[in-house]
Amino acid sequence: MTPSTLREQLEAPGMIIAPGAYDGIGARLIEQAGFGAVYMTGAGTSAARGYPDFGLLTMTEMVENAAAMARSIGVPLIADADTGYGNELNVTRTVREFEARRVSAIHIEDQVAPKRCGHLDGKQVISRSEFVSKIRSAVQARRSSEFVVIARTDARAMHDLEEAIWRANAALDAGADMAFVEATQSLAEAVAVPQQVNGPCVLNVVPGGRTPLFDLRQAEEWGYKMAILPGLMFMAGLKAGDEALAALKATLIAPDSSESVAQLFRRFGADEWDELRTRFNAGATMGL
Repeated sequence: MTPSTLREQLEAPGMIIAPGAYDGIGARLIEQAGFGAVYMTGAGTSAARGYPDFGLLTMTEMVENAAAMARSIGVPLIADADTGYGNELNVTRTVREFEARRVSAIHIEDQVAPKRCGHLDGKQVISRSEFVSKIRSAVQARRSSEFVVIARTDARAMHDLEEAIWRANAALDAGADMAFVEATQSLAEAVAVPQQVNGPCVLNVVPGGRTPLFDLRQAEEWGYKMAILPGLMFMAGLKAGDEALAALKATLIAPDSSESVAQLFRRFGADEWDELRTRFNAGATMGL
C-alpha cells in the first residue's frame, strides 16, 4: 500500500514517480493509474491559459490551479511555485497560500523573474545569498512540518554543474527538504547530482530538453528520490487532440467512445454525489 503523505513516501524505500498534469482531469487520471503523487506543471498551467512558460502567470493563478488539482485527488500534489513570486516576503506568502490549499510540496527556484522554462536558453539566476535567503524564508513560513520545500537551482545553465551543486547543498543546509538541480546536460552530470548533493534529489524528465532520457529505474539506482514528468499528460493531450481533430476534419464523423456518459462522470466522483443526492432527498420522498 502506498504511504498516504508525501513525507511518508520520502521516508519509504524507492523513488517517487510523479507524472505531471495541469488540471483536475489529468490529476485524476494519474491517481487512477496508480501513481502515488501528482506534479502540477508550471509549463502546462501556463499553456492551459494560452501562454508560454515565460513566468507570465501570477502567484494567485498558480495557487488556484493547484487548489483545484489538490481537491480532485487523494494523493499528494507537488506544485511548481516558480521563483516564489518576489522577495522573502512574497515567498512567505506563497508558501502559506499553497499550504492552505492542501498542496503537499512546492519547489522554488533561483531564476531572475520573469523566469523561463528550465530547458530554454536565456535564463538568468539570482545571487547565492538571495537564493539561500528565499529558501530559508520558505522553510520558516510553513505551518506544518508535513509541507515539503524543494529548492530548485537553474545555475547549471548560467555557470556550471559545480555551482549548481553548491547551491543545492546550501539550500539543504538552509532547511530545504529536497534539492532539484535543473537541466543537467549529460548522462554523467545526471549521475553526479545525487552523488554530490547531501540530501534527497529530484530529477526532471523532459523529452526534448537538456537532460538525456534514460530508464527511471537507473535514476533510482543512482540515488534520486523523486522523478517528475511535467510534460507527460500535456504532450499526450496535444497529440491525442491533434489526431482527433484531424480525423473529424477529414471524415466529419464524431468518434465513438468506449465509455458511456455515466461511466465517464463516474471517474470524477458521480457515485459520491448521487449518494448525497439520494440521502438528502429522502425527506422529500417521505413528504416531510
